[in-house]
Amino acid sequence: MSQKDDHGHPHAHPAPALAPSPDWRDRGVKVIPGDQLDPNTAQTPGMSRATAINQARAGAEKIWAGTVHIHPDAKTGAHHHGDLESVIYVLKGKARMRWGEALEFTAEAGPGDFIFIPPYVPHQEINASPDEVLECVLMRSGQEPVVVNLDIEPVETPTEVKWIDPIHNA
Repeated sequence: MSQKDDHGHPHAHPAPALAPSPDWRDRGVKVIPGDQLDPNTAQTPGMSRATAINQARAGAEKIWAGTVHIHPDAKTGAHHHGDLESVIYVLKGKARMRWGEALEFTAEAGPGDFIFIPPYVPHQEINASPDEVLECVLMRSGQEPVVVNLDIEPVETPTEVKWIDPIHNA
């Protein structure tokens, strides 16, 4: 890789040496086949989660990743994931998210969209399609399968919230 020095001239830096490790074969890259995910993880009513990446299956220390499927017109109960951050990537279908103390806010996401859920945010995933399964990839910032199901009476008409990029002006 070439970088410029203090005078703007390019020069190369040697790559840092890797610590010797005799076990890269078993402690290196893992490919988990999509048909071998583990459904034995914390569940929320209205959805099916399956684990791909965690400590036991892949040796991950800081993240959890898997899939979630929500049937047509189905919705989860209100819940949160404790101090974990979550990211949902929509593969297929249309997700409607509701969040807040009375699920008073809403936004929708489709294929190719990412959804970020901060720690402790009460939320609900809804399949906004009456005839298509909502398929997503789910990632969390920790290993614990934290799902705290909540008894929330949602507002009848939530406020739609559009995302505004805070670092790039339109």
